[in-house]
Amino acid sequence: MNMRHLRLVAALLVIASPATAAEGAVDPAKSAIKFSGVQVGAPFTGRFERFDAKVAFDPAKPEAGHAVVLVDLASARTGDVQRDEGLPQKDWFNVKSANRARFEATRFVDKGNGDYEAVGTLTIRGTSRPLTLPFHLALDGGQAHAVGHVGLVRTDFGVGQGPWASGQWVDVSVDIDLVATVRPAPGEGG
Repeated sequence: MNMRHLRLVAALLVIASPATAAEGAVDPAKSAIKFSGVQVGAPFTGRFERFDAKVAFDPAKPEAGHAVVLVDLASARTGDVQRDEGLPQKDWFNVKSANRARFEATRFVDKGNGDYEAVGTLTIRGTSRPLTLPFHLALDGGQAHAVGHVGLVRTDFGVGQGPWASGQWVDVSVDIDLVATVRPAPGEGG
């Protein structure tokens, strides 16, 4: 794979900062980290309004890639006032103790046809567990788009205490949908 493809993939997963703006930027208006679940039989959806990511990824050597994604747990919004007020509290995310979730991918696996897996560790509430996040990458001109989905066992991370400690009451999954606009690096041309 060529260097432009490398920058497309890397820019897709990196939230813009002055150091990366020359290569590309995730479009926050088009990108999201969402979650969904079922609570006592009723489905719900939500999103994290703030997150950050740093990625080093070479499609020719995905196993050497590395990424760190930080999600501000206090930014979780579902549109339900009671749920939104409860999520940051001690029984759920406990943001006073650990306000961010951290996913660190130590390698990527090319599954073919634009499909990849980010293999690493997810940490929530100070508890770390192995996690593999499958995602699909599509490139269209100057835009890169990654979509992924993973189910989580929230009780493995201590999310849901007291009466919510049983996994029977709430199931959760996470969806990523990231769009990046990519520009060639200086001197590359296009």
